Amino acid sequence: MASKSSTETAIMEKDVKVDIGVKDDARKKLVETLNMRLSDEYVLYTKTRNYHWNVIGPRFSQLHKFFEEQYEILDEMVDEIAERTRQLGGKSLGTLEEFARHSSISEQPGQYPDPQTMISNLLKDHETIIKTLRKNADEADEQYDDMATNDFFLEAVQKHEKMAWMLRAHLEGKDVL
Repeated sequence: MASKSSTETAIMEKDVKVDIGVKDDARKKLVETLNMRLSDEYVLYTKTRNYHWNVIGPRFSQLHKFFEEQYEILDEMVDEIAERTRQLGGKSLGTLEEFARHSSISEQPGQYPDPQTMISNLLKDHETIIKTLRKNADEADEQYDDMATNDFFLEAVQKHEKMAWMLRAHLEGKDVL
């Protein structure tokens, strides 16, 4: 058998033809994009969970719960993205190494920032994801003629915008942190 890159081999199913009105080459590109978004979401989920575990200070209880609410939303989004990938006939990435390699979200191993910096870091990451998702939504519609994936990306934008708004609200009057 000819050798293919492990990512390409893992991307598309070979068993059953997917005939959903989206061309095969478009589905492959969308699966690659979805796997990149899956990686971003998983790294952000992990970062948010890390902050949940390691937040300290006078607002510990409030922020501990707040971060938990946020990572629970991200956990659902991770599952939804992986399932959308499968619906398009692709395979979902599923290892920490793959997520780290394909994510545009950075981590700071061994660093335990103060609560305000945690919130600022998460806000920056959500805003990065929002901008990327908007671009991906346009591509899904305009380049790949896939209205369903376009809608999927737009729903993700709305979820991230709400989480970003909530993070911004915690930064208002930041001297109380």
